[in-house]
Amino acid sequence: MKLSLPLKAMISSLLMVLPAAGIFAEEIAPNILRTPSERFLNLKDYPFAPHYMQIDKYRIHYLDEGPADGVPILLIHGEPTWSYLFRKMIPVLTAAGHRVIAPDLVGFGKSDKPAREDDYSYQMQVDVMSEFVRRLELQDATYFGQDWGGLVGLRVVAADPDRFTRVVVSNTGLPAASGLSGWFGYSLFKLAVWWEGAVTFEELQQEVSFPRWVAYSYHVEDLPVGQLMGFMGGDPDVIAAYEAPFPDARYKAGAQIMPYLVPSQLVENEAAWSVFEQWDKPFLVAFTDSDPITKGGEQVFIDRVPGAINVSISGAGHFVQEDAGPELAALINSFIAGDKPYSIKLEGKTR
Repeated sequence: MKLSLPLKAMISSLLMVLPAAGIFAEEIAPNILRTPSERFLNLKDYPFAPHYMQIDKYRIHYLDEGPADGVPILLIHGEPTWSYLFRKMIPVLTAAGHRVIAPDLVGFGKSDKPAREDDYSYQMQVDVMSEFVRRLELQDATYFGQDWGGLVGLRVVAADPDRFTRVVVSNTGLPAASGLSGWFGYSLFKLAVWWEGAVTFEELQQEVSFPRWVAYSYHVEDLPVGQLMGFMGGDPDVIAAYEAPFPDARYKAGAQIMPYLVPSQLVENEAAWSVFEQWDKPFLVAFTDSDPITKGGEQVFIDRVPGAINVSISGAGHFVQEDAGPELAALINSFIAGDKPYSIKLEGKTR
């Protein structure tokens, strides 16, 4: 049974002052954790220099690779991942002369992590990433988002569209509604999660869907990030890298609560759609054919964004960056160059 939020907060506070697995939590402010830097040593295929920016209460980590005067590409990850997810794409993008910027969302990667689930919200993530983009003074940027990277990043683009020249989305969405559906939709969603009840990892494996993923992540006491990423594909070294940001359950509040927040801004997202329904710049939709979480989600972009170009990535799952990172990066390079986008077919890679 999932602990109540007050009880979880009490236990979390007690754990802050108790040793866990031989180490103390690195609490840099009340209820804000920072993953010890030693956790990120010797990660496979991640040679990138860290950069940091203080935004409000949180220190945000980001990568900034390639020539400083190159066309900027903003890559925003989903959950429970971090900028490590883009390690296969960055070399392909920078080789084409682009500047690649990949931040870690609050609660993920090397960025600071609120220890309380109540400190996370959809709007908080949008606000932090919007300020991040403003501080970097990005112009003529290409944006790419997948999973929560799309939910957050599309809102950032909609709030400041003049900074962005192109948009690329894959395996994501922007759930929205107006009227009564907008005001009461999230409450009905929470009721559905309650009705679904706790889902075991074995049950999730048998039938992967978005509602079951939300129910699983919401109810499980300690989200097994490595096990989840292994299930979605990845060798042991890669799994270790995805576990690195989370020494123990205290660091996972964001990873556990974010799926539950997906439909929490239906009205605000509908306002963002009004920007994309008038979009007159390049917009590329590149979903995979083997993602049970967002299957069919490309259609709303095709229907609502004028001139949206749709291509398919065959043989890849939810984390397209893992399954088709170099191929996706090459597709983005071609899109920036103004070439006709093409579908990608991977042989023997379906997860």
